[in-house]
Amino acid sequence: MSQWAIGIDLGGTAVKAAIVSRKKGILKNRTVPTDTASGPEGIVLQLAAMISSLYTEASADLSHDDFSGIGFGAPGAVDMEAGTLSYPPNLPGWTTFPLRGELERALLDKLPNPVSVVIENDANAAAFGEAVYGAGRNFLDFMMVTLGTGVGGGIVLNRKLYRGRNGTAGEIGFMIVDYQSPAVHAGIYGTIEGMIGKERIVEYACGLIRENAEAGSLLASLCGQDFSSLSPRHIEQAAKMGDQLSLAVWNHVGAILGTGFACVTSLMDIRKFVIGGGISAAGALIFEPAFQQLLRSTLPSMHDGLELVPAELGNSAGIYGAAALCFS
Repeated sequence: MSQWAIGIDLGGTAVKAAIVSRKKGILKNRTVPTDTASGPEGIVLQLAAMISSLYTEASADLSHDDFSGIGFGAPGAVDMEAGTLSYPPNLPGWTTFPLRGELERALLDKLPNPVSVVIENDANAAAFGEAVYGAGRNFLDFMMVTLGTGVGGGIVLNRKLYRGRNGTAGEIGFMIVDYQSPAVHAGIYGTIEGMIGKERIVEYACGLIRENAEAGSLLASLCGQDFSSLSPRHIEQAAKMGDQLSLAVWNHVGAILGTGFACVTSLMDIRKFVIGGGISAAGALIFEPAFQQLLRSTLPSMHDGLELVPAELGNSAGIYGAAALCFS
């Protein structure tokens, strides 16, 4: 029989969980709203109920002897040895919480035998998912970057996650690309996330429109003349229709991203970048200017093998990666 595990991706809005076969991938999945109002203790109970339900469903077809455990991707700082999760964004009431231990205790009377729980940072879990099942399958070394509300990252070296001594390696969103920039995020000026996180992309577009209102007419039409509802999807749509202002926005986003990639290449000799997250749906609008900036910002001797590729697993990358941690 094939090994199987339960993979979980905890977010501030939703909890995604699935039964994952090592060979066949996701067999069954479910998504529920995160019970943020109940704090960490309430979320542990919510997670235990989901895991128990999925395990019961799986037991009809899969053997417990092949069960490899529960993998867990969570936002925030994860101490894998201690099993703690510290200050996860969008989860109110959390400081440093012994998530692994509390979850294992909550499962004692819900599963037939004690099980092991592996906890990992959600961006690292997504990177590992792409390494095992997705766009990074054929790369020994690569960096995954997720573009969404924020900018996250994870590093895979020689097919293994590189976490750093304190577990914070790969946080490309906090890389400074312009220390003189007025954009500030988490008290730091000129970071990638502070300049091209979802809200900042919209802010940049609105700034261009203020400078030239006539140039923003197509975007105004797409968002119903209400720029407070403007989204990256509107900017993507307008750019694909040839709107010059929208194209300038994506060139700006790509240039900043490519500058960050160049720093990674120069520092670590990583030449493969897997790009995912909702904003990455803009595709070539981001990829092409990012790649050109990457070339401009690195020595010619570093150009061999440079490649930007789209992630393949979408919103399931974290689930796949969390489960794959149980197989490794």
